[in-house]
Amino acid sequence: MELAAGGFSGEQFREACAELQQPALAGADWQLLVETSGISIYRLLDQKTGLYEYKVFGVLEDCSPTLLADVYMDLDYRKQWDQYVKELYEQECNGQTVVYWEVKYPFPMSNRDYVYLRQRRDLDVEGRKIHVVLAQSTSVPQLVERSGVIRVKQYKQSLAIESDGKKGSKVFMYYLDNPGGQIPSWLINWAAKNQSRTKQEAQNQRDLIQFSANPNTLQ
Repeated sequence: MELAAGGFSGEQFREACAELQQPALAGADWQLLVETSGISIYRLLDQKTGLYEYKVFGVLEDCSPTLLADVYMDLDYRKQWDQYVKELYEQECNGQTVVYWEVKYPFPMSNRDYVYLRQRRDLDVEGRKIHVVLAQSTSVPQLVERSGVIRVKQYKQSLAIESDGKKGSKVFMYYLDNPGGQIPSWLINWAAKNQSRTKQEAQNQRDLIQFSANPNTLQ
């Protein structure tokens, strides 16, 4: 599931905006995983891989949309709080900004790394200011696979944020991540479920970022 050259289309950004206004849960077997503190997390099982896609909807109180989007995009800040980051940086490749990210996995599992495009647009949709961030796996010749590290080739994320009309932010997030390798799918999904429960209980931007950064992190 690699992204072709040229980045994201306007339609992909519009789809994220649409889900922020009206969750698209019909027509598929999306299951409510947890609902707490104004946040609802749904998951959808992929019968072929045994892994789940996730959708998150809700309101983060006392955190402005602009601040939330800015902090989410700040890779340097993320390296300060995410103990699982081994390496994380942006690099210009073929005229596009690509993110390289290596994630520490506990022994005896191999670390995983990601190469993905990430784009942010601040949109005006019928008078509503919406911040949208899209990310998806890609491949570039400058960032080859490393020995002893498993390259994640199926990664996709969407994030849309707008004001809740008060001091907080209304949020939609979609997440799909297949870490590959010899990790049982039940273990990946168990870890994702438990981190979802703990991270989303706190209503602030750091908790949202931690969940969106890596819901498959084993703790």
